[in-house]
Amino acid sequence: MNKSKIIGIIVISILLIAAIFTATYYQNEDTNYKKKDVTSNEEETKPVAIETNYTEETVDLLVEAMNDFSFEFYKQLINDNTENLFFSPYSIFVALAMTYEGARSSTADEMYDVLNFPQNNDTTLCSFGRIYNLLNIEKEYTLHTANALWIRENYPFLSSYLNFIENYYMGKATEIDFTNPEQAAEIINQWVENHTNGKIEDLVPSSAIDPLYTALILTNAIYFKGSWLQQFDPDDTTNSDFEISPGNTVEVPMMSITGEDAVFNYTETTDLQILEIPYEGEDLSMLILLPKENNLTSLEQSIDSVNLSFWRESLWARNVNIYIPRFTMETSYTLNDYLKNMGMNIPFTGLADFSGMTGKQDLFISSVLHKAFVEVNEEGTEAAAATAVIMTMGISPPPELEFNANHPFIFLIQHKETGNILFMGKVYNPLEES
Repeated sequence: MNKSKIIGIIVISILLIAAIFTATYYQNEDTNYKKKDVTSNEEETKPVAIETNYTEETVDLLVEAMNDFSFEFYKQLINDNTENLFFSPYSIFVALAMTYEGARSSTADEMYDVLNFPQNNDTTLCSFGRIYNLLNIEKEYTLHTANALWIRENYPFLSSYLNFIENYYMGKATEIDFTNPEQAAEIINQWVENHTNGKIEDLVPSSAIDPLYTALILTNAIYFKGSWLQQFDPDDTTNSDFEISPGNTVEVPMMSITGEDAVFNYTETTDLQILEIPYEGEDLSMLILLPKENNLTSLEQSIDSVNLSFWRESLWARNVNIYIPRFTMETSYTLNDYLKNMGMNIPFTGLADFSGMTGKQDLFISSVLHKAFVEVNEEGTEAAAATAVIMTMGISPPPELEFNANHPFIFLIQHKETGNILFMGKVYNPLEES
């Protein structure tokens, strides 16, 4: 082989090697790019509730309905709760809203009158989705909410209803064995604990689960932890009198911020002082409504969405020395009677129509349970709440029983506590005196 041919072969070999190397390099680069792209897409497609058709107006309308419910429900609670109160109207409203989406006919009408938003309305549902997504964004504070459906194993729920709740409320359905109430309650309560940072325990007692008839439990959980934008100095916290009522005081740890640094949004009316304390990030704040004459009853009668909007719009930055008690509360409520008093009666009876869930008129609400926790201290606020709506299969009235002693029978007289038979006999012929 001559020299020129040998050189040609070497050159071709080098070019082939270079081509292979180049192709491999770009193939790897393309693979890496695709991997990054996939990762990026996975981050972008993190599950969120559908919010496509919301508008600011529809969100405002839904929030107005939620706030109206908040005040109406508060007024129900104060009827027989004269001491501390704490609850999450958002949690209760959302749990009932998921239930309402499966209601039909007069059942839906009654729930609409209480919740006051249109059922299966696309823009309203997207507004629910928008609010859900806003509450689950990472910020300087911790705030998240979650929904879940716990359905009886092999019970024929409509896939359209389950998908509907998952898409708009992010409420994933999980089959559960209600024939074992203790285990079912443990699973649900663990979910609640996980989504409230352990602050809400034992929301659903096993005694609330009927092993034969419980078909569905809808749950909502919400958790918040935030630091004050301007924190209280623990060294400034002192014991101070707190007047529960005229002539009745208790000593409490009172936090304070005073002097030049005490600048907060504030307003007042003839009867009321309103203070806003912001949390870090300034997306959330605490509003405190303080009657000037220690007349809480008057405030409770006047508080509603309209007045709240007026008071909020009247707030402006002022230098105001503030004194706030440090406190912790844990509350627990069964909500059936309060909701009935608000007009939601049929959903709790065998006449209820939740055929949007199963295609049949076979379910009713047996219990609505709610627990809440709040701690307010120098650093900030931690709050959690959870709600469970327990749906039970409609039970047909048992046939009327009949005991007709129209033939001979034995009878006995016993000591109930010990079971000791004291007398015993037989009636063979009631007319014979023997």
